[in-house]
Amino acid sequence: MFLLQIIILGLVQGAAELLPVSSSAHVIVAEKLMGLDPSSPEMTFVLVMLHTGTMFAVIVYFWNAWREHYFSSAAAFRKVAINVVIATVITGIVGLALQVLIEKVYLKGSAKAEVEVLFSQLPLIGGALLVAGLLIIYSGMRQQKNKRGVDVNAARACWIGAVQGICLPFRGFSRSGATISTGLLLGVGQRRMEEFSFALAVVLTPPVIARALWRLFKEHSETSQPSQLLHVTLPGLFGLVCSFVAGWLALRLLSRWLESGRWKFFGYYCVVAAIVVFGLAFAGL
Repeated sequence: MFLLQIIILGLVQGAAELLPVSSSAHVIVAEKLMGLDPSSPEMTFVLVMLHTGTMFAVIVYFWNAWREHYFSSAAAFRKVAINVVIATVITGIVGLALQVLIEKVYLKGSAKAEVEVLFSQLPLIGGALLVAGLLIIYSGMRQQKNKRGVDVNAARACWIGAVQGICLPFRGFSRSGATISTGLLLGVGQRRMEEFSFALAVVLTPPVIARALWRLFKEHSETSQPSQLLHVTLPGLFGLVCSFVAGWLALRLLSRWLESGRWKFFGYYCVVAAIVVFGLAFAGL
């Protein structure tokens, strides 16, 4: 994998991560345009490391807001911690159930019955983008009529966690777009929902990284030399740095636009992106 390809993937991931337009779908399309295999353990690891870079950018960017709302007192921290745990547990249950269903039923009999096989299938990515776009459009329209701006509670955390679990196996079904849209439909204020959604992302990313590392090392179990392992993992580490820089800049530039009441326009973008992905799939990419 060339250095220029990693830079391009890092910039695409970092620029798209804040927006609810599925950064992973954009990265996967970019990979396929560059002739890379998104379902391979190496590319899955690179994609996860790109997410890790933007996760660190999110932590840096939202730290002051989280400190004000989540760490202002022991009671505030306990409340958000309980909601994050509830949402994450529900995400794990739903995500694991979907993974088992996909691998044991949908992919039964394939050579490698792993959910990552779906990552290279453009029709599925296009369909997920379309569903995410319609959800964002609907929640954006409802948001204009609903100005309550309540906070996340245990019941809402369950719904948000369930939707996040559905997002896990489907590249194109934007995690941030789906969770924020779900929160908006439940009446949660946009700023609070944005902060909660990205807090969930920070908690969710480490186990996803662990799974990607496990697949990578299992694929290269015959590799015993540290230099060879470094050659396999170095592109992902470099991509992490690139996506951190691009993500931090994108967060600074685009956060105000995200919170300016034009949420549904991200949905329109996802619908257009879905049409493009379907076109690429039809063209045989």
